[in-house]
Amino acid sequence: MITNVAAIVYDGVAPFELGVVCEAWGTDRSADGLPTFDFAVCTPRPGAVTTNAGFGLQVPHDLARAAEADLVVVPAVPRHNEVPSDVVEALRAAYTRGARIMSVCSGAFALGAAGLLDGRQCTTHWMFAAELAERFPAAEVLPEVLYVDADPILTSAGTAAGVDASLYLWRKEFGSAIANQVARRMVVPPQREGGQAQFIRNAVPDLEAETLGPVLTWIVEHLDEPLDVDALASRAAMSPRTFARRFRAETGTTPHAWVTTQRLHRAEHLLEETDRPVDWVAAAVGFTPAVLRHHFAQTRGLSPQRYRRRFSALT
Repeated sequence: MITNVAAIVYDGVAPFELGVVCEAWGTDRSADGLPTFDFAVCTPRPGAVTTNAGFGLQVPHDLARAAEADLVVVPAVPRHNEVPSDVVEALRAAYTRGARIMSVCSGAFALGAAGLLDGRQCTTHWMFAAELAERFPAAEVLPEVLYVDADPILTSAGTAAGVDASLYLWRKEFGSAIANQVARRMVVPPQREGGQAQFIRNAVPDLEAETLGPVLTWIVEHLDEPLDVDALASRAAMSPRTFARRFRAETGTTPHAWVTTQRLHRAEHLLEETDRPVDWVAAAVGFTPAVLRHHFAQTRGLSPQRYRRRFSALT
């Protein structure tokens, strides 16, 4: 379990993305009963570090601090500058000893320089994806997703996707209830799935508008019912083709993927907060027990029973 987190920075770091990392992992939320971490920002040579925003930072820790961390994070750093050799060595050492390693935005280029993206799926900001793929051809770059978990390497796209990836890791480590509390403190949505598109043509509209908002609300309230595209399109008074196209434009994903995500979130909640049998939980979210087990194994790496034992609020 993550208890110790180190963010690695060097000259040219983006302060906003570094701030995302500090907010996600460095904020003391113990007053709310939430986990806290031994968190530090470190750099090859302690002292002044320049940012790409025209001001400097004073960083007191060297890279020995990263050698202690369960999670090592690289925020957005310059793509065209050579990655300091000390940083490359620190990242490789962290990987060798089994630490999780996460990048935000162009931080993926540092991971690439360390060889940690070879043979793995990964992502970065969509503007830099082609460059990442060209410079590190052994990596499988997914240019349109928010984040990719290629355990133990977690890469995320620009800025807000760093929040999404952090909350995903909170959920993976501590369960949905705790991750949702953290999201509430940060005043952000509890989770956007990694496969969701980075660029959504239209933002999800207000529920009062004559759009898909009311349909999305209805779906969440009726997850135990059949929710195929034809039925949802009929409720939205659209043809299936128009509905599917409009759905992707407004949410960045397909109706099936969105519904599956909502069902998994509800199942997590029921497993954590109730002692109902797994078969009952599956039916309550519109899955068969076998399908529930399949999705949990695929997306959470745990069976529903193991998920409950790990994260149940009743134990």
